Amino acid sequence: MSQSELSIDLAALVSNWRALNALTDCETGAVVKADAYGLGADRVAPALAAAGARCFFVALAEEGAALRRILGDGPDICVFSGHMAGDAALIRDADLVPMINSIDQMSRHVEALPDARFGVQLDTGMNRLGMEPAEWTALREVVLNQPPVLVMSHLACSDEPDHPMNAQQLQSFLEMTDGIDAPRSLSATGGTLLGRDYHFDLTRPGIGVYGGLPFIEAQPVARLTIPVIQTRELTPGETVGYGNTWMAEAPARIATIAAGYADGIIRAMAPDAYVWAGEHKCKIVGRISMDLIGVDISHLPEDPDTVELLGVHQSVDTLADAAGTIGYEILTSLGNRYARRYVGG
Repeated sequence: MSQSELSIDLAALVSNWRALNALTDCETGAVVKADAYGLGADRVAPALAAAGARCFFVALAEEGAALRRILGDGPDICVFSGHMAGDAALIRDADLVPMINSIDQMSRHVEALPDARFGVQLDTGMNRLGMEPAEWTALREVVLNQPPVLVMSHLACSDEPDHPMNAQQLQSFLEMTDGIDAPRSLSATGGTLLGRDYHFDLTRPGIGVYGGLPFIEAQPVARLTIPVIQTRELTPGETVGYGNTWMAEAPARIATIAAGYADGIIRAMAPDAYVWAGEHKCKIVGRISMDLIGVDISHLPEDPDTVELLGVHQSVDTLADAAGTIGYEILTSLGNRYARRYVGG
C-alpha cells in the first residue's frame, strides 16, 4: 500500500488539555477551529468534551453548526468571527454564541435574534478583530443591560513571555472590562503559560492541545508515516528530482517515498528537512514534488519500508522551522489523502 498514514493520539491530546487546565484555577475551553487544526473535529471535540471541556471555539458559524451536530446539546460553541450577514439561522438553530466584534454586528444580532446569547470580543492592541476602546465605550452600557456570555480579547505576543505587549494588553483588558458582570477570557495557549494574572474566568488553549509550541511539555499528537515506493543506487554526479537541485557527491542510496506537497508537505522545506527511519535521521534530497520525495538512506543498515515525518523524533515545530513557518501551518496543511487512524480514544 502506498498510502501514507496519519495517526492521531487522542490520549496525548487529552493529556495536553488536562496539563494546561491544571495550570489554572478557572475553566478551560478548547479551540477546535479549522477542523480541529486539521486533525478532525469529529473525533477531537468529543474526546475533549469527555475530558471536561464545556466551551469550544470555532472561526465560522458554519464550523459551529457542524460542531453542534457532533457534540449535541450542552457545550457552548463560540464563533470568533461574530455575527456575519446571513448567519442568523445558523446561530439560532445551532445555539451558537457569536463573539460580537463591532457595533454593526451588535445591531445585526439584536435585530435578527433579540433574545439569543452572544459574547463580545475586544481589541486590546492586536488590531485584528474586536471592538476598540471608543467603540466599546459607546456600546458598553447597552451590553450591560443584556450581559454577554463571555467578554474576550486575544494576545498578540504571548509566545514571547518577556514581550512588553503582553503587559500592555493585560492592562488594556483590565481597563476595558473593569466592573463588567460577565465572564472574561484573554488567554489561549501562550497566555495560559504566562500565569494566572492572564487567566481570568476562562482560558481557551489551541495549539498546545495539539502538541505545538509554546507548550514545550506537550506530548506529540500527530504521527505521519510514509511508505517507501522504490530505492535506487546513485553514482557520483547523478541528481535527484526536478531541476537537478541535489547531486550525489559520493555513491548514494536514495529512497522515493509516497507523499508530497499535495499532501500538505510544504515544498519550501526540502533543503532543511529530514525524515526518520527508526532511530536514523535521513535527509530529504531534491525538490518535494506533488506526490513523491527523495530521501538519502545511504547510511542505513537496511532499506526501510516506511519513514516518519512527524512523531516522537520530529515535532510539528521542528518541521515548521525547516519550512520557515509555524506548527499551526504544518497541522492545518495536512491533506486528505492520508489514511487516518485514531488511537488512545
